[in-house]
Amino acid sequence: MTKQIIAPALALAALLTAQTAQAQQPACVAAADLGDAVVYAMPIAFDAAQTACANRWSRDGFAAREGETFVANFRAGQDQAWPGAFRLLKTFMADEQNAGQDANITAMITALPEDSLRPFVDGLVGQMIAGEIKGDSCAKIERGLELIAPLPTENVSGLFAFIAELADLKNPTICAAAQPAMKK
Repeated sequence: MTKQIIAPALALAALLTAQTAQAQQPACVAAADLGDAVVYAMPIAFDAAQTACANRWSRDGFAAREGETFVANFRAGQDQAWPGAFRLLKTFMADEQNAGQDANITAMITALPEDSLRPFVDGLVGQMIAGEIKGDSCAKIERGLELIAPLPTENVSGLFAFIAELADLKNPTICAAAQPAMKK
């Protein structure tokens, strides 16, 4: 997938899930929460890409042939993925507030019930992603979707979380995974 779609997807993941930060320590998110955010955001990102690339995608390309089937598995998992995505959102918002961003917006968002926040998040994320998609990246986005389509949803979310760990994602960072004990 292109940098234009990966960056918004990772930003979306950072906007969707969180863990509470301990005092004076930078907040981090669990890789599982980032994975949940990917599952939650994929249908939103797909819809945004479909809108932005409507007249650029081929009529017989992957999106036209198999796009709805691909995204259906993610749509089916959105409700289950929302709690993790919401934790990511809270962590991201706490980091922004600690970085001196608008505390009023953070307070407003964190005061809303989770179910009331979902439509707001969906709309905001969809607009953010659509705004980042450039016309010349549509073919690359479609190619990226086709490459990950054979993977189960859990593998796609895990792959995105793994890439974020490898890329040393900041704001928020990915919490260090517990390492298995070494056998002697």
